[in-house]
Order: sequence, then C-alpha cells, then structure tokens
Amino acid sequence: MALWITDECINCDVCEPECPNQAIFMGVEIYEIDASRCTECVGHFAEPQCVQVCPVSCIPVNPACVETAEQLLAKYQRLQADAADSGAAPAAPR
Repeated sequence: MALWITDECINCDVCEPECPNQAIFMGVEIYEIDASRCTECVGHFAEPQCVQVCPVSCIPVNPACVETAEQLLAKYQRLQADAADSGAAPAAPR
C-alpha cells in the first residue's frame, strides 16, 4: 500500500526530506508520492515517516496501490539493489 498526498497538503516541505526512498517530490501544485518508490518506510522504519511529520494529516494509504507487507519489503529490496547496481549508495536502514 503506497501512500499518497491529498489536496489538503499545505506544501510545508517537512515530508520530502524524511522519505528514505526519495518517493516524495514536488508536483504541479502540491507534493506527490511515486507509488513505485513508496514502501511505507518498510525496511527503514516501523512507521511511515512522512505520516509522522505531516502537520495536517494529509497522507493516507493510496487505495489504488494496495500492497502487502511482503510486497512492500520486496519493493524495498528492489530499490536497494537498483541503487547498488547504479553505483549510488543504497539508503541505510534506520
């Protein structure tokens, strides 16, 4: 289940640097989440960090991207392998 940012976003800029997978980016009007990179922080943290820091609670689960915990872990592992293959340092688990 990737997360998504609703139009209640106030562009406060606190979520984007918290994402260990670089899944959050500035869209046309508000921040957005790339579902192919969002693992809900599985592999990094026990809770999604963007949800923890959002002051307006505008980051729910994306109903269009339902994934199991196992699928999220597999996505995390793929992202780590892709980073290693590209020569970039994979994000360290926190």
